[in-house]
Amino acid sequence: MDAIPGPHRSAGGLLPVGRERSDAAANRARILASAAVLSDQRGLANLRMDEVAEHAGVGVGTIYRRFGDRSGLILALVDHSEVEFQQAFLFGPPPLGPGADPLARIRAFVRAFVDRVVLRGEALLVAETSAPFGRFSRAYGLHHTHLASQIAAADPEADAAWLADAVLAAMSAELVQYQLDERRWTAERIVDGVLTLVAASVRTTS
Repeated sequence: MDAIPGPHRSAGGLLPVGRERSDAAANRARILASAAVLSDQRGLANLRMDEVAEHAGVGVGTIYRRFGDRSGLILALVDHSEVEFQQAFLFGPPPLGPGADPLARIRAFVRAFVDRVVLRGEALLVAETSAPFGRFSRAYGLHHTHLASQIAAADPEADAAWLADAVLAAMSAELVQYQLDERRWTAERIVDGVLTLVAASVRTTS
C-alpha cells in the first residue's frame, strides 16, 4: 500500500517548504551543510555558532537571524535530515520507496531509520527531549502512518497502529543512542533486533 500522497504537510507530515529568495536559500543550505560537517567531526556538544558561520562563509549574525539560537540551528538540522528521509520513503526508489512489497518496504524503512539515528542521533535526541512528548510532536505522525499502512498491507489481521508504535519505540533516538554508546551494540545488531520484532508480529501469506 503506497498511501500518503502529497509532498507538503505540516502537523506530523513533511515539513513545509516556504518560498525563499535564492540567496537566502543558498545561505541556509550552506549553514546546514556546515553544521552537519562540524557536528560529525566534533560532536554536537562542541558545535559552535561562530565556527559554523566561518565554515559556511557567512556572518554569525546571519545564523542568529535565521535560526534564533544554537537550539534552533540543531532543530533545523534535524528538519533538513527529516525532509530528505521522508522524500526517500515516500517518493524514492524501492525497496524504501514505492514499488516493493510491503514487508520489503518495512525492512528498508527500519534500516534507513536506524542508519539515520546513527548518523544524526545527537541532534535527534535534542529534538525528542526538547519538550514533553517531544518525540511525538514533529514527524512522528507521518512515520507512524507510513509504517502502519505497510504493516496493514502485509498482514490485514494485525493491529497495525499498535505495532507501528512498538517498532518506532524500538528505534527512538534515546534508546538507539543508549544501545550504541552504553551497550556497545552495532547498528546491525539493533536493526536485526527490530526486524525480529517485525517478523514475529507481522504474519504474511506469501
